[in-house]
Amino acid sequence: MKLSFVFSVNGIVEPLSLGCCMTHEHLSIAFNVAYVEPKEEDKHMVNCDFTTQNIGWIRQNPYSHKPNLVIEEAEVKAGVIAEVKKYHKLGGGTIVENTTCGIQRDINFLKQVSSETGVHIVAGTGYYINAAQKATVLKIPVEKMVEVMVHELEVGCLDAPNIKCGIIGEVGCSWPLYDFERKSIQAAAETQQVTGCPVIFHPGRHKDAPEEIIRIYEEAGGAVDKAVMSHLDRTIHKLDDLLDFAAMGSYCEFDLFGLETSHYQLNIDVDMPSDAQRIERIKHLIDHGFGDHILISHDIHTKIQLESFGGYGYCHILRNVVPKMLRRGYRQEDIDKMLKINPQRWLAFTK
Repeated sequence: MKLSFVFSVNGIVEPLSLGCCMTHEHLSIAFNVAYVEPKEEDKHMVNCDFTTQNIGWIRQNPYSHKPNLVIEEAEVKAGVIAEVKKYHKLGGGTIVENTTCGIQRDINFLKQVSSETGVHIVAGTGYYINAAQKATVLKIPVEKMVEVMVHELEVGCLDAPNIKCGIIGEVGCSWPLYDFERKSIQAAAETQQVTGCPVIFHPGRHKDAPEEIIRIYEEAGGAVDKAVMSHLDRTIHKLDDLLDFAAMGSYCEFDLFGLETSHYQLNIDVDMPSDAQRIERIKHLIDHGFGDHILISHDIHTKIQLESFGGYGYCHILRNVVPKMLRRGYRQEDIDKMLKINPQRWLAFTK
């Protein structure tokens, strides 16, 4: 008999107990690797205060404001806990935290959030993009990567031995891929094959990146039906291309809900879609039979996305997006699949 279970930072959870799930969030992060040098005339804004006079500039230039890239101060973490409590009251049951090697993580804080809010938190192992890594990490062979990830999934985290990770990811990829990132994908596949764990990828900012990642992962032995491709809302913009990718069999994640500034600093050639456009694209996938393959989230990774700094916060999907989806022709069963059934199936280890 096969048993299915999910590893949260507070122990094993039965999949049916997860409730509504946000599959791509960050609760504590130092995202300095994403810093973008501002225009000469804006350099005085790099460390400006979060004031009503400055907030518009920060929203337009979130990656050029250094304080915005860090969610780790004690008072900010207190605000995160307060928001997650609101999320729980609205019906939120689980948050998947995607911070991995190369980006400073705080596993013990994740346990604190879960304990104080009643929300299950699932932590990620693995490696973020090449640009975020120290020179010593870039030299790690695939075998060592697998060893580290298996340990964090089955024994305990290297920085918190009594806490286990529950996913691999987000596995960071650039466009084009660096050799380190290709190794990281292969290591994720080998670890998935050994453990039966879920995997989530951060694709490079090019429409062909998701397909390339899945092919490398599958060729290395990873189960495609246990893989999630993140950030499709900023990566694949044509509906036919979305359908082609969905047919490859991975989960398709639209995880930037609440980011509606069309100017996308990390790829200025792309227009960041609005929530309305995200809802339209997801509906297109559902109408073509891919409702079992869709996940949604906010990917909160900057202060400006938090409620305490003027953002929509972790409650946005439950509070604002779901009602709009229902008004745009979604059925409740479509919502339940995205927020409950699909995450349960993806997150479950089976042994």
